[in-house]
Amino acid sequence: MDSAGQRTSDAETRPASRSGMPPVYVASAIAAMVLVFALLLFVPAGRLDWRLGWVYVGLIAVSVIINWGCLQRWNPELIERRMRFGKGTKTWDKVWAVTFAPVMIAVYVVAGLEAREAASGTMGGGWLLGLAIFVPSAAMLTWSMVVNPFFEKTVRIQTDRGHRVIDTGPYAYMRHPGYLAFIGWMVSTPLLLDSSWTFIPTLVAIAGIIIRTILEDHTLQAELPGYPSYAARVRFRLIPGVW
Repeated sequence: MDSAGQRTSDAETRPASRSGMPPVYVASAIAAMVLVFALLLFVPAGRLDWRLGWVYVGLIAVSVIINWGCLQRWNPELIERRMRFGKGTKTWDKVWAVTFAPVMIAVYVVAGLEAREAASGTMGGGWLLGLAIFVPSAAMLTWSMVVNPFFEKTVRIQTDRGHRVIDTGPYAYMRHPGYLAFIGWMVSTPLLLDSSWTFIPTLVAIAGIIIRTILEDHTLQAELPGYPSYAARVRFRLIPGVW
């Protein structure tokens, strides 16, 4: 849940607790996530000599490991919370998730299918542009998760955890920086995989992220105390100066 917090950074005020999850469990979850990406790409490709595919999987692995390391250092409680669904998840978000999952899968399946008959691929200008989008997007996502203890995977008002507004870090400039980072990840994917056809499901995925941003923002405006005043101060949902 990419919602907003208080004026003092939670990363600074939270006690130095650590996730109770064994490191081997977290490592297994990371490995499983990376394996899923690899299968979604290489099974449709029907080949293992797809260099850009392996590089992409490597980028995902590195970004996930860095993300976990930062959370373990500054927001360890969130690691465990993001591995389960919180009680009170909005019904519309469950519908969104079921609808969005096939679109995400299609992004990688289409890229794999296009790679089936393509050359191994080179790291040309398009690939470098994709990398230039992917790296800051991954950094933005990690920054958002570090400063926001309420960044769960589903949309709900976390009354069981004293849900409040976050306006530090990237939330001082936009209300949903995590979604902006997600959009950047999506935009970078066709470029990093050198797949023109992948732009089609990618555009659908971006539309889905924007829809969720609107729905979540409306939910927070209606149900989270302090959010309307925060929204009046931080006017833009995703892109400062634009929207």
